[in-house]
Amino acid sequence: MNAVLTVARTVLGALPSPVPRRQRRLAGRAARVDTIPYALPVSSEDSAVLMAAFPISLAAARDALPGEELHPVSLGLGKGVLVVTVVDYRATDIGRYIEYSLAIACTHGPRPAPPLLPMALQRTLRTGQYVVDLPVSTEVSVKGGKGIWGMPKHQARLDFVENDRTVSAQYDDLDGRLGAYVEIERPSPTALPLRMAAANYCAWRGMLWRSTVYVDAVGDVAVGPGARARLVLGDAPGVAPLRALGIGRRPLFTAYLPSAHGVLDDHDESWFLTAPTLAAADAATAAGRFGEPLEAVVGLGRGEQWPPPPDRSRPGVESDAPVGSTQHEGAGTP
Repeated sequence: MNAVLTVARTVLGALPSPVPRRQRRLAGRAARVDTIPYALPVSSEDSAVLMAAFPISLAAARDALPGEELHPVSLGLGKGVLVVTVVDYRATDIGRYIEYSLAIACTHGPRPAPPLLPMALQRTLRTGQYVVDLPVSTEVSVKGGKGIWGMPKHQARLDFVENDRTVSAQYDDLDGRLGAYVEIERPSPTALPLRMAAANYCAWRGMLWRSTVYVDAVGDVAVGPGARARLVLGDAPGVAPLRALGIGRRPLFTAYLPSAHGVLDDHDESWFLTAPTLAAADAATAAGRFGEPLEAVVGLGRGEQWPPPPDRSRPGVESDAPVGSTQHEGAGTP
């Protein structure tokens, strides 16, 4: 196993940075977009990241995707992939905040891809993830993420708890209802260099939006039987679409990145979300499948105040953070 890890580190460490040349050329420039000031490229430093992927019903995932050009990634045997990613952004242009992503692995194009092939041909098949729910800690993150990149962000009560044994994160909505609780057992140290480009597909204003984030980090990864995680869904409205996915109990993989550097590309793309008829498009819009309207960002400010932390005392989640943990609770965080 040590020999395998050594080879993997060597191969991954030799990969070039995924950040496009244009983003590197922008270094040192500045922008103000929708009143938010940015130092370019739009980056984050020293972010802790928790990831876990779970098998889901491929048919249910297909029903959850909007429009006709997104297709769930197939693992074969009727299974798709749910990806849970929680990031504790500790240093950004818009302050510190937590982002809690619940997404379905997908491809974009005229037809579905064969099983597993999207993992190998990510650029060709436009592999990414469709973001079903994306709560964040601060108002300014909602304003920028939704207004500029079309992400389905909304403010919520979030935390991110790390200790020697586990990493966990909880999401309650502003009314105190549980959204989701995820906990992973920290993978055995692998120290894999990870340089990745990840595409996010999101629905907003009746359009499909594609944005790209580039990550450079050293992380610990567990796959298959070596991965251990727990996901609990609550009754917050944002997670309602996930309940029909038939989420498997055993994770496909887990990852913990204690200190990641990220760049969010200022370039994005959008396409109309379509349906067979206008009546069908209107029905999808009314059901929220085609995203919120423009009015969802009108009047948003640049507040960086966090709501109170989520309630971990309820049944089904931890009542207390484990001994030795560091809990980043939002209230009062600068």
